[in-house]
Amino acid sequence: MLDQPLNSLGLPKPPSKTRVVVAMSGGVDSSVVAAVLKDEGYDVVGVTLQLYDHGAALAKKGACCAGRDIHDARRVAETMGFPHYVLDYENTFREAVIEEFADAYLAGATPVPCIRCNERVKFKDLLATAKDLDADCMATGHYIQRKMGLAGPELHMAADANRDQSYFLFSTTPEQLAYLRFPLGHLASKAETRALALRYGLPVADKPDSQDICFVPNGDYAAVIEKLRPGAADPGEIVDLEGNVLGTHRGVIHYTIGQRKGLGIGGLEDPVYVVRLDPATRRVVVGPKAALATRVIPVREINWLGDAPFASQGEWHCHVKVRSTRPPRPAVIRPLSATEAEVELLDPEDGVSAGQACVFYAPDDSRVFGGGWVWRGR
Repeated sequence: MLDQPLNSLGLPKPPSKTRVVVAMSGGVDSSVVAAVLKDEGYDVVGVTLQLYDHGAALAKKGACCAGRDIHDARRVAETMGFPHYVLDYENTFREAVIEEFADAYLAGATPVPCIRCNERVKFKDLLATAKDLDADCMATGHYIQRKMGLAGPELHMAADANRDQSYFLFSTTPEQLAYLRFPLGHLASKAETRALALRYGLPVADKPDSQDICFVPNGDYAAVIEKLRPGAADPGEIVDLEGNVLGTHRGVIHYTIGQRKGLGIGGLEDPVYVVRLDPATRRVVVGPKAALATRVIPVREINWLGDAPFASQGEWHCHVKVRSTRPPRPAVIRPLSATEAEVELLDPEDGVSAGQACVFYAPDDSRVFGGGWVWRGR
């Protein structure tokens, strides 16, 4: 085996003797991954997770893992000629992702459930299932790169910055990274992915990208929270930074940090923004845009992907993201323990909230060093 050349997945065996479980959402990305690997001769097994109520999912568009998506994944497997399984993870998903999402939202945080899903379901339970199937590795359609470094596998941003999903995958552990593969991370654009789908005649070649969190139809977070936690939308006061009452609101769950529109308070000389949510008193605190600026961010539950232990780093300069839609920005990280740190942004960021992820990036290349969770916001 030592003399065996590495295959395209970096394993020392021929593709025909390499079993790969492909996590298939039913979308074009994971479908192309499965098709390419099958075409290269790998022993491909497709697996799709049913994560929530199938009946409700059938009528829903624009989100992954719905009933239609399970059907689409199965059609791709039939087209390419490899086995496909659907696993019922509904209870696991609800306990590991949805319940925490509801509790975090009620506490005034801004949760990112897609990260928790990768961390607690796809890269934990599904990965364990892949090993039970005697797979040599598991592949996904995420746009991120896995590269071999001197100390082992490294996580890197996707070649296409517009498609990069590193923010959502920062909590991938070194052990998981050793087993995972991301075959699309090197592509220059989504157009290349769709061209491959057309080349293989996949029925999902022109399927639109998913837009919503899979259990939040049309992006209506408040409706989901009200269903999960009846009575959560109790009205309360809108106050300024000094506590002066400016108006009333229809429930803290309808507001997010940084929001300006839809506050329902007029007659003010200058625009105001939501700067803090206080669920205990049912108050929405508003203030000027300057009040949103955050420079120092406390971060915990850090997943570290560097070569040396995190706590031994000392103060160091890197780039960080606290929102998936913004580019990494310069920061100083001061480790407090193996899993906690203080992050100081060189330029303040508006609207940082508890529950967001803070992801660490190398300042001079594409490497991702992991990250943690913002645990105390405004």
